[in-house]
Amino acid sequence: MTLTLDSINCAADRISEHVIRTPTLPYYGIEGTTLLKDWNLWLKMELLQKTGSFKARGAVNTVLQLSSEQKKQGVTAFSAGNHAIATAYAAKTAGASAKVVMPRTANPYRVACCEALGAEIVFGETIDELIDIVRALEKNEGRTLVHPFEGIHTFEGTATVALELLQDQPDLDVVIVPVGGGGLISGIASAVKLLKPECKVIGVEPTGAQGMTESLQLGRPVDKVTVNTIADSLGAPMHLPLSYQLVAEHVDEIVHVSDEQLAAIMRLVFTDLQLAVEPACAAALTALMHPLAARLHGKNVALIMCGSNIDQKTFNRLTGQDNEF
Repeated sequence: MTLTLDSINCAADRISEHVIRTPTLPYYGIEGTTLLKDWNLWLKMELLQKTGSFKARGAVNTVLQLSSEQKKQGVTAFSAGNHAIATAYAAKTAGASAKVVMPRTANPYRVACCEALGAEIVFGETIDELIDIVRALEKNEGRTLVHPFEGIHTFEGTATVALELLQDQPDLDVVIVPVGGGGLISGIASAVKLLKPECKVIGVEPTGAQGMTESLQLGRPVDKVTVNTIADSLGAPMHLPLSYQLVAEHVDEIVHVSDEQLAAIMRLVFTDLQLAVEPACAAALTALMHPLAARLHGKNVALIMCGSNIDQKTFNRLTGQDNEF
């Protein structure tokens, strides 16, 4: 399966009324002018996106292409947070109902965001139960699944991130992308290799959720991933064929960062950029400052700041601080 520039451009046009063309900013923190002086560094600010993350792009692109009958029947999704919020938003933009399935342990802030967008919430326990509930909703209510990371329309949507990025900064050498299920990096890498093949695309996984790395080592997507990380948005429970294929074909490398490193960069971003980000959003900068630091000196580097749906209590707990924001 391949994406084309035509399909990516069509997706950009399709979703343009419903998403934000997020800015690409030079790193602007004062402390970072010393810490990050060895790189020409750009931030693609998807944390400023509608619904708080890049997920809106793929979800909106998917829902807008449903038939009238499918929209009438409504949509469903399984997610611990960002994708559930994005699906609720996409359904609202298309005049469809959404019933999203979330773990009972989901962050209350993210649950409240879904409810505020008009979604009905169904809770489950394990990932297997969440998927079983979604399948029942597809069968019994005729709802269409909006998958969190798999599918051509999802990839077209996430590819628009790279389309904007390279329009803003055509001279990039490297793009660093957080990896969960692989939907974001699949689209971005596909677009980058179409637009600027010499530009490297590097993924970053937490050490406690290395499912895509394991998949690449095995030569197939793994169907069970052991997840133990503070970066819940990057803790995909499985990997699937289409996103795996695009990663295998277009991603140059995947590196790993620890939870301790993620927490430290969350603190840096808060103090230096005045942004309270979730661990996934800190992942690209963490990768640059740790496993990739020596190799990328002097390069034009873009970091995908993928999103930030986090509440104050959770931020303080993860970073070990007592901030007020």
